[in-house]
Amino acid sequence: MRVHVTQRGSGSPLVFLHGIGSSSETWAKGMSLLENRYTVAAIDLMGHGGSPVPDDPAEYTRDRALEDIDELLATFDEPAVLVGHSLGGYLAMAHAATREGVAKGIVVLNTGPGFKNPEKREAWNERSRRNAHRFGVVPQAAELNLQEDGVVMERAGELSTPTLFLAGDADRPEYAGAGQYLEGKMPNCRFVLIKGGEHAMQEDTHAEQIADLVDQFAQSL
Repeated sequence: MRVHVTQRGSGSPLVFLHGIGSSSETWAKGMSLLENRYTVAAIDLMGHGGSPVPDDPAEYTRDRALEDIDELLATFDEPAVLVGHSLGGYLAMAHAATREGVAKGIVVLNTGPGFKNPEKREAWNERSRRNAHRFGVVPQAAELNLQEDGVVMERAGELSTPTLFLAGDADRPEYAGAGQYLEGKMPNCRFVLIKGGEHAMQEDTHAEQIADLVDQFAQSL
């Protein structure tokens, strides 16, 4: 694979995806709690963690990231559950929207489904470009945060992949709003609000609660 992957454990696969400026380390606690029951694997997105840092901005698109996820999924003997935080949550939803039925299910934390309105989408992209220096990655890697279309929003009503949407009530309220919207829009989506959860709630005292929710969700499939 062209990106770095941390993998351990045995059993049905769970694939963890991190947010912009983060790495697979954001999932270290959750993976340690689940590795005795699952094969746990976490990707470092291009330009992050232990992955290469190419100069070409074209290496940092959503679709290239989805291809990296495909490569990892192809190594397992059974479909995996994708678990994504922030940008990683969006990538999990985009994967399900463009490859429905490939993942067994998706769990997303503190993220949004993108924008159907092109003007709002471009406003998001402009803010991302303006704030790229704050992401803690090389400028070209910040391209991963840009959105080229509204595929998740456009297909949400027919997206039947089982989905668990988690949002912390101490994070931006837009994420809880997205979870409530998708619970009503998607055929098979459940929204859970995590009391006291901040943006990276999977790293702190909520790690055990989130691991339990991921476990229960995976078992239900």
